[in-house]
Amino acid sequence: MMPSLPIGVFDSGVGGLTVYRALREKMPHEDIIYLGDTARLPYGTKSPETVSHYAEQVTERLLKEKIKMLLVACNTATALAMPSLRRRFPDLPCLGVVEPGAGTAVQATTNGKIVVLATEGTVRSGAYQEAIKRRKPDAEVEGLACNVLVSLAEEGWADGPETRAVTARYLSQIQMQDYDTVVLGCTHFPLLIPEIRDLLPPHVTLVDSAETTAEAVSAYLYGRGMAKEGPEPGKDSFLVTDGPERFRLMAERFLGGKPIEKVELTLI
Repeated sequence: MMPSLPIGVFDSGVGGLTVYRALREKMPHEDIIYLGDTARLPYGTKSPETVSHYAEQVTERLLKEKIKMLLVACNTATALAMPSLRRRFPDLPCLGVVEPGAGTAVQATTNGKIVVLATEGTVRSGAYQEAIKRRKPDAEVEGLACNVLVSLAEEGWADGPETRAVTARYLSQIQMQDYDTVVLGCTHFPLLIPEIRDLLPPHVTLVDSAETTAEAVSAYLYGRGMAKEGPEPGKDSFLVTDGPERFRLMAERFLGGKPIEKVELTLI
Protein backbone atom coordinates (compact mmCIF):
# COMPACT_ATOMS: atom_id res chain seq x y z
CA MET A 1 0.00 0.00 0.00
CA MET A 2 1.37 3.42 -0.99
CA PRO A 3 1.73 5.90 1.90
CA SER A 4 0.03 8.60 -0.16
CA LEU A 5 -3.28 6.70 -0.32
CA PRO A 6 -6.05 7.74 2.11
CA ILE A 7 -7.28 6.02 5.24
CA GLY A 8 -10.90 4.89 5.03
CA VAL A 9 -12.94 5.37 8.21
CA PHE A 10 -16.52 4.24 8.62
CA ASP A 11 -19.28 4.30 11.21
CA SER A 12 -23.04 3.90 11.18
CA GLY A 13 -23.39 7.66 11.62
CA VAL A 14 -21.67 10.53 13.41
CA GLY A 15 -20.28 8.72 16.46
CA GLY A 16 -17.13 7.65 14.64
CA LEU A 17 -16.20 11.30 14.25
CA THR A 18 -14.69 11.12 17.75
CA VAL A 19 -12.29 8.53 16.33
CA TYR A 20 -11.72 10.60 13.19
CA ARG A 21 -10.97 13.64 15.38
CA ALA A 22 -8.42 11.73 17.46
CA LEU A 23 -6.84 10.30 14.31
CA ARG A 24 -6.65 13.69 12.64
CA GLU A 25 -4.88 15.15 15.69
CA LYS A 26 -2.51 12.18 15.87
CA MET A 27 -1.71 12.05 12.13
CA PRO A 28 -2.20 15.53 10.64
CA HIS A 29 -0.64 14.67 7.26
CA GLU A 30 -2.89 11.72 6.40
CA ASP A 31 -5.73 11.97 3.90
CA ILE A 32 -8.91 10.59 5.50
CA ILE A 33 -12.19 9.54 3.90
CA TYR A 34 -15.03 9.20 6.41
CA LEU A 35 -18.22 7.36 5.50
CA GLY A 36 -21.28 7.48 7.74
CA ASP A 37 -23.96 4.90 6.90
CA THR A 38 -26.67 7.29 8.08
CA ALA A 39 -29.44 5.67 6.01
CA ARG A 40 -29.22 2.49 8.10
CA LEU A 41 -28.29 3.65 11.59
CA PRO A 42 -28.27 2.64 14.35
CA TYR A 43 -26.21 -0.54 14.08
CA GLY A 44 -26.35 -1.16 17.83
CA THR A 45 -29.74 -2.88 17.86
CA LYS A 46 -29.35 -4.93 14.65
CA SER A 47 -28.41 -8.59 14.23
CA PRO A 48 -24.80 -9.70 13.64
CA GLU A 49 -25.72 -10.88 10.13
CA THR A 50 -27.21 -7.50 9.20
CA VAL A 51 -24.30 -5.51 10.62
CA SER A 52 -21.78 -7.71 8.79
CA HIS A 53 -23.68 -7.27 5.53
CA TYR A 54 -23.78 -3.48 5.94
CA ALA A 55 -20.09 -3.34 6.85
CA GLU A 56 -19.11 -5.30 3.76
CA GLN A 57 -21.12 -2.98 1.53
CA VAL A 58 -19.56 0.13 3.11
CA THR A 59 -16.08 -1.34 2.67
CA GLU A 60 -16.76 -2.06 -1.00
CA ARG A 61 -17.69 1.61 -1.45
CA LEU A 62 -14.56 2.85 0.32
CA LEU A 63 -12.35 0.56 -1.77
CA LYS A 64 -13.45 2.54 -4.80
CA GLU A 65 -11.53 5.46 -3.24
CA LYS A 66 -8.33 3.33 -3.26
CA ILE A 67 -7.83 3.40 0.52
CA LYS A 68 -4.66 1.97 2.05
CA MET A 69 -6.38 0.73 5.20
CA LEU A 70 -9.83 0.52 6.77
CA LEU A 71 -10.58 1.81 10.25
CA VAL A 72 -13.90 0.56 11.61
CA ALA A 73 -14.78 3.48 13.89
CA CYS A 74 -17.91 1.78 15.21
CA ASN A 75 -17.84 -0.49 18.25
CA THR A 76 -20.83 -2.53 17.08
CA ALA A 77 -19.40 -3.10 13.60
CA THR A 78 -15.99 -3.93 15.09
CA ALA A 79 -17.55 -6.40 17.49
CA LEU A 80 -19.85 -8.10 14.98
CA ALA A 81 -18.37 -7.64 11.51
CA MET A 82 -14.59 -7.76 11.79
CA PRO A 83 -14.27 -11.51 11.11
CA SER A 84 -16.37 -11.29 7.94
CA LEU A 85 -14.51 -8.19 6.76
CA ARG A 86 -11.16 -9.91 7.12
CA ARG A 87 -12.44 -12.98 5.26
CA ARG A 88 -13.98 -10.92 2.47
CA PHE A 89 -11.06 -8.47 2.10
CA PRO A 90 -7.93 -10.41 3.13
CA ASP A 91 -5.51 -7.98 1.48
CA LEU A 92 -6.94 -4.86 3.11
CA PRO A 93 -5.40 -3.80 6.44
CA CYS A 94 -8.38 -3.50 8.78
CA LEU A 95 -8.39 -2.18 12.34
CA GLY A 96 -11.25 -1.62 14.77
CA VAL A 97 -11.86 0.11 18.06
CA VAL A 98 -12.29 -2.87 20.41
CA GLU A 99 -8.74 -4.25 20.62
CA PRO A 100 -7.02 -0.89 21.38
CA GLY A 101 -9.57 -0.08 24.11
CA ALA A 102 -9.30 -3.55 25.63
CA GLY A 103 -5.51 -3.38 25.66
CA THR A 104 -5.45 -0.03 27.39
CA ALA A 105 -8.02 -1.21 29.96
CA VAL A 106 -5.86 -4.20 30.87
CA GLN A 107 -2.84 -1.92 31.28
CA ALA A 108 -4.83 0.48 33.45
CA THR A 109 -6.54 -1.92 35.85
CA THR A 110 -4.95 -2.92 39.14
CA ASN A 111 -7.69 -5.15 40.55
CA GLY A 112 -8.78 -6.69 37.23
CA LYS A 113 -12.36 -5.42 37.50
CA ILE A 114 -13.48 -3.55 34.38
CA VAL A 115 -16.78 -2.06 33.20
CA VAL A 116 -17.54 -1.51 29.50
CA LEU A 117 -20.16 1.13 28.65
CA ALA A 118 -21.50 0.38 25.17
CA THR A 119 -24.57 -0.22 23.01
CA GLU A 120 -26.76 -3.29 23.28
CA GLY A 121 -25.16 -4.91 20.23
CA THR A 122 -21.60 -4.46 21.48
CA VAL A 123 -22.41 -5.75 24.96
CA ARG A 124 -24.34 -8.73 23.60
CA SER A 125 -21.46 -9.66 21.28
CA GLY A 126 -19.06 -10.10 24.21
CA ALA A 127 -16.25 -8.63 22.07
CA TYR A 128 -14.73 -6.49 24.81
CA GLN A 129 -15.07 -9.26 27.36
CA GLU A 130 -13.26 -11.69 25.05
CA ALA A 131 -10.53 -9.20 24.10
CA ILE A 132 -9.86 -8.28 27.74
CA LYS A 133 -9.87 -11.87 29.01
CA ARG A 134 -7.53 -12.93 26.20
CA ARG A 135 -5.01 -10.51 27.69
CA LYS A 136 -5.93 -11.03 31.33
CA PRO A 137 -7.76 -14.34 31.91
CA ASP A 138 -8.63 -13.56 35.53
CA ALA A 139 -10.27 -10.21 34.72
CA GLU A 140 -13.87 -9.56 35.75
CA VAL A 141 -15.62 -7.68 32.93
CA GLU A 142 -19.11 -6.23 33.17
CA GLY A 143 -20.83 -4.91 30.04
CA LEU A 144 -23.42 -2.19 30.53
CA ALA A 145 -25.72 -1.31 27.60
CA CYS A 146 -26.39 2.46 27.59
CA ASN A 147 -28.41 3.04 24.42
CA VAL A 148 -30.09 6.25 25.60
CA LEU A 149 -26.71 7.95 25.99
CA VAL A 150 -26.21 7.63 22.23
CA SER A 151 -29.34 9.69 21.59
CA LEU A 152 -28.33 12.30 24.17
CA ALA A 153 -24.93 12.72 22.52
CA GLU A 154 -26.50 13.12 19.08
CA GLU A 155 -28.93 15.72 20.41
CA GLY A 156 -26.00 17.74 21.71
CA TRP A 157 -27.01 17.19 25.32
CA ALA A 158 -23.53 16.46 26.61
CA ASP A 159 -24.41 17.87 30.00
CA GLY A 160 -27.40 19.10 31.96
CA PRO A 161 -29.84 17.52 34.42
CA GLU A 162 -31.35 15.09 31.89
CA THR A 163 -28.01 13.64 30.83
CA ARG A 164 -26.77 13.46 34.40
CA ALA A 165 -29.93 11.65 35.53
CA VAL A 166 -29.79 9.08 32.71
CA THR A 167 -26.06 8.47 33.19
CA ALA A 168 -26.49 8.09 36.95
CA ARG A 169 -29.32 5.61 36.44
CA TYR A 170 -27.18 3.46 34.17
CA LEU A 171 -24.20 3.52 36.52
CA SER A 172 -26.43 2.68 39.50
CA GLN A 173 -26.91 -0.79 38.05
CA ILE A 174 -23.33 -1.67 38.98
CA GLN A 175 -21.44 -1.44 42.28
CA MET A 176 -18.90 0.97 40.85
CA GLN A 177 -16.81 0.99 44.03
CA ASP A 178 -15.77 -2.58 43.18
CA TYR A 179 -14.32 -1.63 39.76
CA ASP A 180 -11.26 0.46 38.94
CA THR A 181 -11.53 0.86 35.15
CA VAL A 182 -14.33 1.96 32.82
CA VAL A 183 -14.04 1.63 29.02
CA LEU A 184 -16.06 3.90 26.76
CA GLY A 185 -17.11 1.18 24.34
CA CYS A 186 -19.18 3.48 22.12
CA THR A 187 -17.76 6.26 19.97
CA HIS A 188 -20.53 8.65 21.08
CA PHE A 189 -19.51 8.52 24.70
CA PRO A 190 -16.35 10.69 24.59
CA LEU A 191 -18.72 13.66 24.27
CA LEU A 192 -20.10 12.74 27.69
CA ILE A 193 -16.76 12.32 29.44
CA PRO A 194 -17.18 15.27 31.88
CA GLU A 195 -20.57 13.97 33.06
CA ILE A 196 -19.44 10.34 33.27
CA ARG A 197 -16.20 11.25 35.01
CA ASP A 198 -18.04 13.33 37.61
CA LEU A 199 -20.33 10.42 38.47
CA LEU A 200 -17.58 7.82 38.79
CA PRO A 201 -15.63 7.22 42.01
CA PRO A 202 -12.29 9.09 42.00
CA HIS A 203 -10.24 5.88 41.89
CA VAL A 204 -11.75 4.73 38.56
CA THR A 205 -9.68 5.13 35.36
CA LEU A 206 -11.67 6.12 32.28
CA VAL A 207 -10.46 4.66 28.95
CA ASP A 208 -11.38 6.57 25.78
CA SER A 209 -11.24 4.03 22.94
CA ALA A 210 -11.11 6.84 20.34
CA GLU A 211 -7.71 7.98 21.62
CA THR A 212 -6.35 4.46 21.96
CA THR A 213 -7.52 3.59 18.43
CA ALA A 214 -5.76 6.61 16.93
CA GLU A 215 -2.55 5.52 18.64
CA ALA A 216 -2.98 1.98 17.27
CA VAL A 217 -3.48 3.24 13.71
CA SER A 218 -0.39 5.43 13.98
CA ALA A 219 1.72 2.55 15.27
CA TYR A 220 0.44 0.26 12.51
CA LEU A 221 1.15 2.66 9.66
CA TYR A 222 4.55 3.85 10.88
CA GLY A 223 5.58 0.30 11.74
CA ARG A 224 4.97 -0.79 8.14
CA GLY A 225 6.27 2.26 6.32
CA MET A 226 2.72 3.19 5.25
CA ALA A 227 2.40 6.55 6.99
CA LYS A 228 2.14 9.70 4.93
CA GLU A 229 4.56 12.44 5.93
CA GLY A 230 5.43 15.89 4.65
CA PRO A 231 4.65 19.55 5.16
CA GLU A 232 1.15 19.53 3.68
CA PRO A 233 -1.86 18.94 5.93
CA GLY A 234 -4.00 15.94 5.09
CA LYS A 235 -7.24 16.25 3.13
CA ASP A 236 -10.64 15.23 4.49
CA SER A 237 -13.64 13.83 2.63
CA PHE A 238 -17.02 13.07 4.19
CA LEU A 239 -19.56 10.70 2.64
CA VAL A 240 -22.99 9.73 3.96
CA THR A 241 -25.75 7.44 2.73
CA ASP A 242 -28.52 9.84 3.78
CA GLY A 243 -29.11 13.33 5.18
CA PRO A 244 -25.86 15.16 4.35
CA GLU A 245 -27.04 18.47 5.80
CA ARG A 246 -28.16 16.91 9.08
CA PHE A 247 -24.83 15.08 9.29
CA ARG A 248 -22.93 18.30 8.68
CA LEU A 249 -24.76 20.11 11.48
CA MET A 250 -24.40 17.24 13.94
CA ALA A 251 -20.74 16.78 13.07
CA GLU A 252 -19.87 20.16 14.52
CA ARG A 253 -20.84 18.87 17.98
CA PHE A 254 -18.56 15.87 17.62
CA LEU A 255 -15.66 17.94 16.26
CA GLY A 256 -15.70 20.60 18.95
CA GLY A 257 -17.32 23.24 16.78
CA LYS A 258 -15.10 22.72 13.74
CA PRO A 259 -17.27 23.19 10.64
CA ILE A 260 -17.41 20.74 7.73
CA GLU A 261 -17.79 22.58 4.45
CA LYS A 262 -18.92 19.68 2.26
CA VAL A 263 -20.65 16.36 2.86
CA GLU A 264 -21.28 14.17 -0.20
CA LEU A 265 -24.25 11.84 -0.56
CA THR A 266 -23.25 8.40 -1.82
CA LEU A 267 -25.10 5.22 -2.76
CA ILE A 268 -24.12 1.78 -1.49
